[in-house]
Amino acid sequence: MQQILGIDIGFGFTKATNGRDTIIFKSLSGDAADIQYWADFGDSRPVEHIHVTIDGKSYFIGELAEQQSSAPKYTLDQERLITDYVRILALTAAGLLIKSGTVNVPVNLVSGLPIGYFKRHHERFPGILAGHHSVTYHYPNGQTISRAIYINKVRMLPQPLGSILNLLMDDQGRIAQREIASQKIGVVDIGFRTTDFSIMDRLRHIDRGSRTIDIGISKAFGLIAQKLQEKCGIAVELYRLYQAVEDGTIRMRGKPINFAAIRDQVFEQLAGSIAGEIDRLWTDDWDMDMILLTGGGSRELAKHLRPMIAGNVVPLEPHTDSRLNNVFGYVKYGKFIWGAGAVGKAGDDAPQTQKQDWPAPSSAAAV
Repeated sequence: MQQILGIDIGFGFTKATNGRDTIIFKSLSGDAADIQYWADFGDSRPVEHIHVTIDGKSYFIGELAEQQSSAPKYTLDQERLITDYVRILALTAAGLLIKSGTVNVPVNLVSGLPIGYFKRHHERFPGILAGHHSVTYHYPNGQTISRAIYINKVRMLPQPLGSILNLLMDDQGRIAQREIASQKIGVVDIGFRTTDFSIMDRLRHIDRGSRTIDIGISKAFGLIAQKLQEKCGIAVELYRLYQAVEDGTIRMRGKPINFAAIRDQVFEQLAGSIAGEIDRLWTDDWDMDMILLTGGGSRELAKHLRPMIAGNVVPLEPHTDSRLNNVFGYVKYGKFIWGAGAVGKAGDDAPQTQKQDWPAPSSAAAV
């Protein structure tokens, strides 16, 4: 029986789910070092120790790469993300979500790209990921677990559509929110490197009001890192700022440095830039029923951005991780086209639907 996964390879984090279990880890990789002695006396989570061998080459991933690799690697360049990182990070996530004991069970995968990069890059993902792969996970106690992964089908979506689909669909991939399905919805998807704007009007994607800007939470991180370097003389890598930015303080040479005021000022400026883009892009879309804030960056910027937006801004759920909105939508869409929500042969590119107010996928857009 096929398995359906949703995976989002972001510049900051890799997010994945099978609809039940979820995984989030930093989009970092590094060569696997020979650790002479391993000791971990704390309560560790599985994603804190990801040591994988993929098709014969070993990597440290996420926090392990940050802590143990001599030169952890990450990128803010879309081309490099696709060519150097997508395969490693996606297969790592897929193997962690596949049920133990399964061998070569077909995996159908849904992923996404920022709208501005979608047309140019979406056809590359099947070539990178489809086929048979061997992934071995190495654990500190010397145990290894191998997965034979068969990526059968890969479907790409513009990233913000994942959040809309998550809102509209139930866990079986069926349109459940009929009232919302009849409305015009705007999405502001704030990521680490980019922010996406998208509109869906009565279940139709509106390209005119959809675009990507090269402004994300990393811009705020970069300004904060610059201020810290000016003050303390230490260059802080952006991927080491997540917890510090959330806390508003960082320890350097054993001393706490409080930068909450600088953080809030930078976030206010970034929110103003995004709000200004919304005003320009959606000036004629005054009939929008709601605006949805999503993406990892929305957690930090929501309180600054919401007062700047004219319209019905949907509040963020306090107990949900907005970084996962897209991947939950991807899995639901996968079930729509390949699983419980589809009628006919699983995997059809243009499935027939049963009483679903949803257009058939377009081959031109691969939606």
